[in-house]
Amino acid sequence: MSKTVTDGKHLLDPYLRVERLPHIWCPGCGLGLVVGCFMRALLKSQIPLDKVAVVSGIGCTGRAAGYIKLDSFHTTHGRAIPFATGLKMARPDLKVVLLSGDGDLLSIGGNHLIHAARRNIDMTVVLVNNFNYGMTGGQLGPTTPLTARTTTTRAGNQEEPFNVPALAMAAGAVYVSRWTTAHFRRLEKSIHEALLKKGFSLVEAISPCPTYYGRMNKKPTGLALMQHYRDHSVIKSAPSPVSEDMDGEITVGKFVDIERPYLPAPGGQPA
Repeated sequence: MSKTVTDGKHLLDPYLRVERLPHIWCPGCGLGLVVGCFMRALLKSQIPLDKVAVVSGIGCTGRAAGYIKLDSFHTTHGRAIPFATGLKMARPDLKVVLLSGDGDLLSIGGNHLIHAARRNIDMTVVLVNNFNYGMTGGQLGPTTPLTARTTTTRAGNQEEPFNVPALAMAAGAVYVSRWTTAHFRRLEKSIHEALLKKGFSLVEAISPCPTYYGRMNKKPTGLALMQHYRDHSVIKSAPSPVSEDMDGEITVGKFVDIERPYLPAPGGQPA
């Protein structure tokens, strides 16, 4: 019998709002894998669940907060980080975690991410990157690789994408890593490490969106995208952009793990 299933029930069922299932995510989407990695990492961390708050913004990933049986907040588009910052300042005893997507956290919410990292707010961000706006029609996003096609760039993207780990590093994050959902054990380990870190930690999880991004780029299934991740990923200690183009190398790994003063300061008062 599977180690994850007992008497027909998944071992994570007690931690999910099963009454809200089935979820809205498309077949082949990687968000189920990311949520599973997060929940296993959280349980492994032994952080009391009544001391955890999950915050999300708008988008496919934003719906994750509604499926997890924890105190959770589904906020407005791009405003997950300022909401989480206020929550952490008011309740420094809580472990505040953000689960949101590349469009939400890097486009309309980009400045919030930069300044939360600069101030080293004590929160953990799991940024799920599917390279497009998956919920609203597959449009170009701030992380779409060069040459990749989207519904708004039919001839291929000509704009340089954000290098998410390098951006977080430059802004001052104390923990930064990037993995794909094909590296789910390493992804789980990184989330676990980030949860135990004091300060602003960010884990980028590259996740398949076969319905829009995959279909537009001749990889119309989740399996095809996962195979692409396996074939093109290279573990390094310094983060280059996700890829020079659609078929380029994907740099994965843990890039930053340092200590520096954070907010709220120990004792609950801002420095």
